[in-house]
Amino acid sequence: MTDGDKDKRRFLLAATTTVGAVGFGFAVWPFLASLKPSARTQAAGAPVEVDIGKLEDGQRLIVEWRGKPVWIVKRTKQMLADFETLAPKLRDIKSDESIQPDYAKNINRSIKPEYLVVVGICTHLGCSPSYVKTTDTHDLGESWKGGFFCPCHGSFFDLAGHVYSGVPAPTNLVVPPHTYLSDTRIVIGIDPQSGAV
Repeated sequence: MTDGDKDKRRFLLAATTTVGAVGFGFAVWPFLASLKPSARTQAAGAPVEVDIGKLEDGQRLIVEWRGKPVWIVKRTKQMLADFETLAPKLRDIKSDESIQPDYAKNINRSIKPEYLVVVGICTHLGCSPSYVKTTDTHDLGESWKGGFFCPCHGSFFDLAGHVYSGVPAPTNLVVPPHTYLSDTRIVIGIDPQSGAV
């Protein structure tokens, strides 16, 4: 075999290997692409940035995070003052048995007292409670200070998401990880202490 034949053989071997590798890549790509989560799946777990600048006193904003409703309520000074008077009626006022980040383990269950951020799902069987203000038409009694009522099984929560004693719901509403970017912007899904989702 001459040197020219060896060079030709090496060239053909290299060309065949290259074409085979490219063909293999084209054949495998659709399979690998199918393993990647869809854009909808990725978005379902992603942090959500919310503009709270237009929330008025007593107003609730609902956003979706990880497929769950998250409620953001702008509380008035009176709403905050009512927590102390409600304390004897609440099951877990210190949030010892409930799920919330450490920075929200206080009587307001929040970073900033005027804003409540909770997952809007009852901790009993996963229903979505109604937001009932004192000014709304209701039959919850004259002592009702406003909060959340789950009509499915009769659980009550105050405006910090504390569960009332004697109702089916076992724990307070869940406070998701969240942080403030500014006075008017909040990100749900990021812990301000660790930065983790």
